[in-house]
Amino acid sequence: MIKRTLHFSNPAHLSVKNEQLCIELKNEERTTTNVPIEDLGMVVVEHPQITFTMGVLDALMANKVALITCDKNYLPNGMLLPFEANSEQNKRIRIQLDASTPLKKQLWQQTIKQKIQNQANVLDKLGLNATRLHALVNKVQSGDSGNLEAQAAAYYWDTL
Repeated sequence: MIKRTLHFSNPAHLSVKNEQLCIELKNEERTTTNVPIEDLGMVVVEHPQITFTMGVLDALMANKVALITCDKNYLPNGMLLPFEANSEQNKRIRIQLDASTPLKKQLWQQTIKQKIQNQANVLDKLGLNATRLHALVNKVQSGDSGNLEAQAAAYYWDTL
């Protein structure tokens, strides 16, 4: 089974109930969601206003879930793994680190194309002109050597 990765980049409180990770987003609605811990492979904690109980750490380690923390610049600075060796996570991380430069550039190209497509979709839904973004999607090169991500972001935010 493919394990899920959860990425938290906004304030939230994490706790455990009935073997589910309870996620309370600290937004205006105080949205709460539950996720089965057994479905998780990795949790990335990026925002400084994320809190969690000791029960969360215990449950993550018991289910061999990696916890990655990020610093104030949103860069990974630590990883918590269970004592019981989990070779699957190590293999995945090693594969990512060992990926060839052409593969990394192709994956980055796919990421940027999708990001620009998503921005265009938002503008379309809002009834705003997204023609330029639709055109940029097909021009993104390997590694985004033309820096179309920045051009698309500038257009997107100016249009909003």
